[in-house]
Amino acid sequence: MELREAIGRRRSIRFLKPYKPVEPEKIQVMFEAARIASHWGNVQTLRAVAIFRDSATRKVLDQLEGIILGWQIKLAPCVIVWYLDPSAVDGQGDSLMKLAEVGALGVGSKETRQEGVEKQLLPIFSGLGDLLKQPGMSEVDCGQGIAQATLAAFEMGLGTCCLGAGPGGPKLMQAMGTPEGARLLLLQTVGYPLEHWEAGGQRPRLPFEDLFHMNEFGTSFPRSDDVIEDLKEDGMFTRPAPLPEREEELELMRHALGLKAPAVL
Repeated sequence: MELREAIGRRRSIRFLKPYKPVEPEKIQVMFEAARIASHWGNVQTLRAVAIFRDSATRKVLDQLEGIILGWQIKLAPCVIVWYLDPSAVDGQGDSLMKLAEVGALGVGSKETRQEGVEKQLLPIFSGLGDLLKQPGMSEVDCGQGIAQATLAAFEMGLGTCCLGAGPGGPKLMQAMGTPEGARLLLLQTVGYPLEHWEAGGQRPRLPFEDLFHMNEFGTSFPRSDDVIEDLKEDGMFTRPAPLPEREEELELMRHALGLKAPAVL
């Protein structure tokens, strides 16, 4: 499947088959995709724990199911807890040197690149460790890794939905035994879709011209109709919501899963 089509088809899938387990090998593929994502300084702060409903301890499941009052967490066969480990920043010197060694940072000979890192970059970063551990660029780069994992999941026929952790996050992290200081990013339910891949159609979005600008704020980025037509042809743009069959689909899934209306979360 082409990337543009994959982006167009990939959307949050909230209704999963609770009776069909997710193969650990497919979760591994998601993790492999996240691991090779770009990250500033190559420090790789993104971490994750995959909680499988059929094998996790009751202690962990209790904390997971109590984290938010939602049916999605309770029905998903697998939930990935994505978190950030700021301590990875402590290894930035080694990470930068490795980039220089493989020719991904600097110019000149290998020795020249390494000398540049040692004499120019490392002094700049020295003493900034605590600042670099604060929320900011690491969260952005972790998001790239999660996005790559999500596209990999879709390519394998899985559905996912990202959810906030809420006030129960610290207890879940403690139950999983994550390192002290780690920051929970989000929960991602993973499973085989019960609903159609369109999931009711392309969700409403703010106008393009209100979001993107050229050269300065207030000058909307020019939007080419030809580009839009090309993207439609490639499958990035799909049928807009609401689809005519969506209400019937929702009612059928509500009965199949035994959910009481309104089942919003």
